[in-house]
Amino acid sequence: MSVSTMSEIDASLADEPLEYRSVHTFAVLGLLLGVLSAALLFMARVSFESTVLMAPIPVAGLIVSLIALRGINAAPDLYAGKPLAQAGAALSALFLVLGVGYASVVYATEVPDGYERTSFIAMKPTESDVVNRDFIPKEVQEYIKSGEPVFIKGYIRPDSIKFKQNLNNFLLVRDNQQCCFGDLSKVQYFDQIQVKLGTGLSTDYHSGLFRVGGVLKVAPGDPRAGTPLTYELVADYIKP
Repeated sequence: MSVSTMSEIDASLADEPLEYRSVHTFAVLGLLLGVLSAALLFMARVSFESTVLMAPIPVAGLIVSLIALRGINAAPDLYAGKPLAQAGAALSALFLVLGVGYASVVYATEVPDGYERTSFIAMKPTESDVVNRDFIPKEVQEYIKSGEPVFIKGYIRPDSIKFKQNLNNFLLVRDNQQCCFGDLSKVQYFDQIQVKLGTGLSTDYHSGLFRVGGVLKVAPGDPRAGTPLTYELVADYIKP
């Protein structure tokens, strides 16, 4: 090939514009949020409240992905990443519907007949309660006085047991803090319940959530004197 021919080819290539489209940033972000939205399926089994708290993740993923699609469609010569944005929108919408739907079904069916739902949040006194020296919220006092069976969810604290099978006495706590349970002395009295399973009832330890039902009691104490109240649940129902 002659030098003149090569020069002609180089000149023709130089005349052609170099096409370059950047991937829309929101397309990548939307896909990432869509993948993270899968966590709703895990939280749905824990509690409806936890699922609602995490719902903004797929909502944000859906919004961001739609913004990306709009930007890409408006300037297709500038932006790429349409498949990413579509995938992000689809995943966000899917996990939002499945997560909230699953959490709703669990919430509606998990409490056995004859039990009243309560929670560790309900056992925490308000600021006004503390000012008035009412360390047990009125709602919880009613359960204790009436002897009405309650239903609560929590985690078995591993250092409250000596064995991992056939347990009938353990400490149920509000949160396992994912990797560790923390110092027991720093766990508030309203974030723990001493569970005693009824005759013939036992369970095996695992790190996941437990659903427990029974009669709630309270041992006397005085948080001001360093001897906090101790909640106790005489349980006749337990489900890992």
